[in-house]
Amino acid sequence: MYESLQQLLLSIHPADRSLGAAAQAHLDDLTKPQGSLGRMEEIALKYVLATGNLTPVLSKKKICCFAADHGVAAEGVSAFPAEVTPQMVYNMLSGGAAINVLSRHAGADLDVVDMGVNHDFPDRAGLVKRKVKHGSANMASGPAMSEEDALRALLSGAELAAEAKAAGYHILGTGEMGIANTTPATALYSVLLDVELEGITGRGTGIDDARLQHKKEVIKRAIAVNAAQCTTPFGTLAALGGFEIAAIAGFILGAAAARIPVVVDGFISSAGAVAALKLCPAVDDYLFFSHLSNEQGHRAVMQKLGARPILDLDLRLGEGTGGALAMQVIEGAIKLYNEMATFSGAQVSEKEGE
Repeated sequence: MYESLQQLLLSIHPADRSLGAAAQAHLDDLTKPQGSLGRMEEIALKYVLATGNLTPVLSKKKICCFAADHGVAAEGVSAFPAEVTPQMVYNMLSGGAAINVLSRHAGADLDVVDMGVNHDFPDRAGLVKRKVKHGSANMASGPAMSEEDALRALLSGAELAAEAKAAGYHILGTGEMGIANTTPATALYSVLLDVELEGITGRGTGIDDARLQHKKEVIKRAIAVNAAQCTTPFGTLAALGGFEIAAIAGFILGAAAARIPVVVDGFISSAGAVAALKLCPAVDDYLFFSHLSNEQGHRAVMQKLGARPILDLDLRLGEGTGGALAMQVIEGAIKLYNEMATFSGAQVSEKEGE
């Protein structure tokens, strides 16, 4: 399996920037003052470079919401019990969750992927079964996952991206569901990005001050206990992550290998993106960070990455909700790129020289 990971990483190449001049010239030729569409032009340009197509296509969209349980929930770091994870998966499969509403609104297909939920689901439409184990171990007392299990989760995510490419999808989105998963995400940020734990540990599902302080202590203990395993990006992902976070990292790597742009959701999904970036920096060319989460610490993480999320709506739900919304902005940018008239093709006078 380790050879499979190396092959995956070697298959990822930076976007073809040789197309940049032609794409920018087309944007500048659209019937508008140059740059007047602001970040929509930046988004369109990045999409063109990622796909390697000067006549980009964006019609078939998919969001994968990866679900898993976390052993660290036993430490009391969440306001909700672990039983909520399978309950919310059933809600998604019934079409009643926020991500169902917003993915339908965006015209995106939705798959709910069981990577490690502590429950055995019957076969259901929209459910993809890739369970590695029935939840991760308690990272406060040892590694959350063995490296072998983390690799299985990562490669499963990459396989799903490859399958989406084969099915003709043009853009992918990440989402997640897992009670207590802001705790491993925060630990991953602290180690992988070397950011101060105090400033990035948030309230997750809505914990009070006392439990927030306890959560910080649990994360500190987890980092200390697993220090020997946290010497490489992959070792850190295994020791401090979760099955859904590892799968998101793999999904992003697989999308980059397939040259499919991927829209990253909020605080948890961004942890998977950071792991993917540390394994292969070239994936940055294929990433759109969808929104600035209201979860404490996401702004510091985005600043550390030099990233500018597309939206800022104070969202902190997860599931892929921010990704579904941002997909519509990206689609709008591509429609502008493809469908606006150009000065050279229309009888519109350009701005006169100074």
